[in-house]
Amino acid sequence: MKKLLILTGGGDCPGLNAVIRGVAKRARKEKDWEVFGCIEGFNGVFNSPHELIKLTSTKTAGIHVRGGTILKTTNKANPINFPVLQSDGTTKYIDRSDELVERLKSLNFDAIINIGGDGSQKISKALYNKGIPIIGVPKTIDNDLSATDITFGFHTAVQIATDSFDKLVTTAESHHRVMIMEVMGRDAGWIALYSAIAGGAEICLIPEIPYDVRKLVKRIETRYRRGRGFVNIVIAEGAKPKEGTITAAAGEKGSEHVRLGGVAYQLSKQLKDAGCKAEIRETVLGHVQRGGSPIAFDRILATLFGVKAFELAKEKKFGNMVAFKNNQITYVTLEEATKQPNFVSKDLYLVQAAKGLNITFGD
Repeated sequence: MKKLLILTGGGDCPGLNAVIRGVAKRARKEKDWEVFGCIEGFNGVFNSPHELIKLTSTKTAGIHVRGGTILKTTNKANPINFPVLQSDGTTKYIDRSDELVERLKSLNFDAIINIGGDGSQKISKALYNKGIPIIGVPKTIDNDLSATDITFGFHTAVQIATDSFDKLVTTAESHHRVMIMEVMGRDAGWIALYSAIAGGAEICLIPEIPYDVRKLVKRIETRYRRGRGFVNIVIAEGAKPKEGTITAAAGEKGSEHVRLGGVAYQLSKQLKDAGCKAEIRETVLGHVQRGGSPIAFDRILATLFGVKAFELAKEKKFGNMVAFKNNQITYVTLEEATKQPNFVSKDLYLVQAAKGLNITFGD
């Protein structure tokens, strides 16, 4: 029997279980493949004893409707930059990739499927260069991988954000308030942009377009007459003013990233300091966007990614990542997949259309 190992790394998102199920179901059709899952990214291989589970039909039955991942996940197990806690309480980062390669080879896996975002696929590329037969599957609610037109989980996150925004519109109108809704988007503002257009926001603030708070105050003032009116703002967690810095805090021990969040409160203070007279309230969606059942589009896309990933492994087309391009499920090299991120361009038609709808970006 041939053996395949599948794992999920980085942040969770709706659709991960649908990929796992897609891989496992397609593999079982071949009769001569066994599929195993690795617990918490590559930690399942690093741990002693190994934490690997056989993905039987019982294990994967019906999981495509569930959020999260049955294999669990972590963003603190990068084998190239692995966090090791020191006796003095500090964290030292070391390269354990050679050790991981040895462990994987000793387990005699014929193929490995790594589901994850930009960081995970950079790991895939590094392992492939060291001789590991690996296939990547793109995953990120931020939609920030340029080698695929869309990533699963993104549209579910947008739907969650839009549903929340719709609820804030009615209370903003009732109280004549400015409502600020903060969504995820560390470096890319896709969730904010999509939900702003879908929800009918007056202001959309994203990392790629630094904002001038004075212009925002002027936009807000146009929405009020004799103290009555309302404004709804969508802001990505990585958005920043032209004068100032991003709102960030130190990440948890073992995490490679600073922790974002709270920019809605920073914006609220900036608006008040700049003379905004309207009453302001803030809502931070946070990890609500990562949770829950994936919408139908993401279930289908994730399932197709899983099927394609197995077929690439079966054909020994390693060193590639599955992708969705021009309405086709295809694949690209891991080199291409990690070449550049997918940022929102000022010239993008979506941005221009938003401006045509009188949505202000503060630039």
